[in-house]
Amino acid sequence: MKTALPTACGLGLRAPHIETVLAERPAVAWWEVHSENYFAVSGGATPSRELTGGAAITALTQLRQDYPISLHGVGMGLGRLDPLDPAHLAQLKQLVARIEPAAVSEHLAWNHFAQRHFNDLLPVPRVEGVIEHLATRIDQVQTALQRPILIENVSAYVGFADEMLSEAQLMVELARRTGCGLLVDLNNFHVNTLNLGLDAAAELAQIPGQYVEEIHVAGFEWFDGTAVDTHGAPISAEVFALLQQAQRQWGAKPVLLERDTNLSSFADLYHEYRSLDQYMNTLQGNTSKVYA
Repeated sequence: MKTALPTACGLGLRAPHIETVLAERPAVAWWEVHSENYFAVSGGATPSRELTGGAAITALTQLRQDYPISLHGVGMGLGRLDPLDPAHLAQLKQLVARIEPAAVSEHLAWNHFAQRHFNDLLPVPRVEGVIEHLATRIDQVQTALQRPILIENVSAYVGFADEMLSEAQLMVELARRTGCGLLVDLNNFHVNTLNLGLDAAAELAQIPGQYVEEIHVAGFEWFDGTAVDTHGAPISAEVFALLQQAQRQWGAKPVLLERDTNLSSFADLYHEYRSLDQYMNTLQGNTSKVYA
């Protein structure tokens, strides 16, 4: 098993909502947080011996008593050419040991080159040698954590020449070689359809359900004619259509609602979460869930 997440809808937990969630303990099946927000460092670069301080990690530890937690990394840079940052990996290992999450995931992206860090999830060109390179990095992380991880597809804004396989094919081959699971982001596939003319439905059709352990849904926004994966808008009709396809193709999977920008009150976000959860219950033929 790559994940112990419930086969239900989860919600991304962001800092402005933590106090409300701690106080109200809302009916959410599971929470996902960005791993790096809970790292403890000493001197800015060296991992501390224990994750003992800070309101953020204290709150996450409290929530872990009542909810399954998924740790979702945004800073590892699995696709980078230079070695993975040992301090980053050590901190992730410490966090996993303390929280004992139901799932740990990372993006198929790169973010570092020639001692420069890029604050973005940059897509990895799918060219000769990329499978071996990424498989080695995934094995390194899984060996350090002593558990399988999930890998997520990312949005892209430019295409690359001489690519040899689709992103779906890359993900499936990496899962087959390394034993990792797949986190399929439907909004990212849709953004790539809008920007690059890819066929999101065809991409999903290439992914066997046995490898899929989690699904992400979110909204995007348009900027100067480009669809940008901001996680700052409601889920689009096209992404809902992909969610229907995924349900038909793979069966029930954990589904996460992401919202990172244009954050509303928690009450508004919780209403959006409930609507998604009811939608998934309808797709799965289960209408028995009742909210307080």
